[in-house]
Amino acid sequence: MDSPVSFPILATRMGKNPLIYLDNAATTQKPQPVLQAELDYYEKLNSNIHRGAHYLSRLATEAHEQARTTVAQFLHAASDREIVFTAGTTAGINLVAQVLALSSLFSEGDEILVTTDAHHSNIVPWQMLCQRTGAILKPIPLTPELTFDMAAYLGMLSPRTRLVAVPYISNALGVVNPVPQIIEYAKRNNPSTLVLVDGAQSTAHMSVDVQDLGCDFYVFSGHKVYAPTGTGVLWGKEELLATLPPWQGGGEMIKEVSFTSTTYNDLPFKYEAGTPNICGNIVLAAALRYVTEQGIAAIDAHEQALTRRMYEGLQAIGGINILGPAENRGALISIVVPGVHHYDLGTLLDQMGIAVRTGHHCCQPLMQYLGITGTTRYSFALYNTESEVDRALACTERALNMLR
Repeated sequence: MDSPVSFPILATRMGKNPLIYLDNAATTQKPQPVLQAELDYYEKLNSNIHRGAHYLSRLATEAHEQARTTVAQFLHAASDREIVFTAGTTAGINLVAQVLALSSLFSEGDEILVTTDAHHSNIVPWQMLCQRTGAILKPIPLTPELTFDMAAYLGMLSPRTRLVAVPYISNALGVVNPVPQIIEYAKRNNPSTLVLVDGAQSTAHMSVDVQDLGCDFYVFSGHKVYAPTGTGVLWGKEELLATLPPWQGGGEMIKEVSFTSTTYNDLPFKYEAGTPNICGNIVLAAALRYVTEQGIAAIDAHEQALTRRMYEGLQAIGGINILGPAENRGALISIVVPGVHHYDLGTLLDQMGIAVRTGHHCCQPLMQYLGITGTTRYSFALYNTESEVDRALACTERALNMLR
């Protein structure tokens, strides 16, 4: 793995303590090549794209569209036309929900299945779609081990199932959902059932081949893959995106406009109204190239080793409820400690230089399902080390001794 020295912010000190950043499921820190790519854009390329005839515009346009190609290759998309730049996972899901509401694909009584461990951004847009179309939102339950309940899911699939929306990895539990099987059964039940995969927590940690998965939509956020905030991608099957209506109107998403009619642009520009986040999209591509250079398999192996070390260390401390199974989890661990509020634990860890996330993690329905108010979450990235895990464990034990 690349040295943490490549991430300047990791040199931060919290008083006498070095920063140990274990809040990577919320956002990742940025390596020097990504930071340099942003500086290079504003120093060498800054211009609007696609319509300019001048030198800088041509350079910026070429870099922006090359970024689209980089994303397509990273996801193994069939075509660059399937890559729509967005502001993040939330924006991508909302885009899909909005255009589906404008289409004729949903009618009263159609069903949308989501997971109980879904992020709010994979719940609320579908609720809004239901309000507009009369569709019904149904949560898929969890097993007692807090994994995806495949038997319950199979029982819920019906001729009215119109959409299944599932996170590849739960941001609150860390559980890796059986997405290939979920998609297979949805399509077997009804080939026209749409499947959206929330890749916010998976894209930085595992290889993703959207064609092999067989889903209809895949979304992710750049800032969780070492890129800037305000960047992201919606991948959609070209034949599907081509038939769906546009969402926002304005420049770039049109071919011709008059006061009586408008002809919409081809993919992917039909869904990219206005000036895009040119710099952000170019830097997103730089981040994906960085991940590719590090090797996604090597990243996964490194993070899995850290996660196992943390899991076993928390077990050894004792008196801690670790949510989800020991195996088949992503690079994060959420815990609940009876008698200890998650915020108090997080605050003490912060004072010791350990950055973790506390709260409901934008998964309030899951917290209600579990009968808790929140958790303390440790999450890992390629720059974390075994010594950081050991210090986090020692600080956790020290903090709990103070709180219990």
